[in-house]
Amino acid sequence: MNAIRCVVDERFLVGESPRWREDEQALYWVDIYRPSVERFTPSTGARQSWPMPERIGCFSFCTDGRIIAGMQSGIAFIDLATGHIEKVFDLAPGNPEARFNDGRADRHGRFWVGSMLESMDKQTNTLFRYDPDGSCREMVSDLICPNGLAFSPDGSTLYHSDSRQDFIWAWDLDAATGDISNRRIFIDNDPMEGRPDGAEVDSEGCYWIACVGAWRVARFTPDGTIDRVIGVPVQRPTACTFGGTDLKTLYVTTATFPLSAAALVKQPLAGSVFAIEIGVPGLPDPRFGG
Repeated sequence: MNAIRCVVDERFLVGESPRWREDEQALYWVDIYRPSVERFTPSTGARQSWPMPERIGCFSFCTDGRIIAGMQSGIAFIDLATGHIEKVFDLAPGNPEARFNDGRADRHGRFWVGSMLESMDKQTNTLFRYDPDGSCREMVSDLICPNGLAFSPDGSTLYHSDSRQDFIWAWDLDAATGDISNRRIFIDNDPMEGRPDGAEVDSEGCYWIACVGAWRVARFTPDGTIDRVIGVPVQRPTACTFGGTDLKTLYVTTATFPLSAAALVKQPLAGSVFAIEIGVPGLPDPRFGG
């Protein structure tokens, strides 16, 4: 049985995009609606929070020490030390319903991020790729709520889901160009088992997914076979990543939004961050820029 610990007992609205920073041995994540970037250092229990000026859906670390983030208004570089924010791509000026959701850097230093509408009722959204040369390209269209971005250990496969269409797809990813091809269904998800949310890939190439609404995280082998399910004490796990000195700890962010007051009474740890000892190591989190 996998031991599950609550490591940050706080009521985040929508904790998302957990990232492990090896040089600090610290976990970072965002709260989309607070909005903020958060940090937890397991060895000391220290916490730090950086308020953001607008909704922030995801981020990755950069090779220059900043972070690159998918925000409400677009893609931006953020220097957490100074608070300076440099916008580099506008998403949908004048549309307060639009924002970026899930995203991360691939193993070749590019940043992938999906757009969404808060209403989550229109198949009009896009998965973008932002390259280190400053160009931004539309890669996948006709999405409702892009999610579940992850990459195989060798970087040759891109995974992503749509939390409203209930598919997880796999694509071949060209390392040299960043082009994707050969789209196929990796997992045909049953929404009764939770909608697909944030994801990660371990060193064995298996895909871990937070099953939001279903009190669990699940692991799928590279051929799409489910081989492990781990229950968590809250209904809405949102995303996961590997951390710890040996990268064998699965950290899971969760949400309180949009749970009712009655539901929150029954799950007092909703919104917290959990740690699960897995036994299989993950991989270092890629950084934008190389």
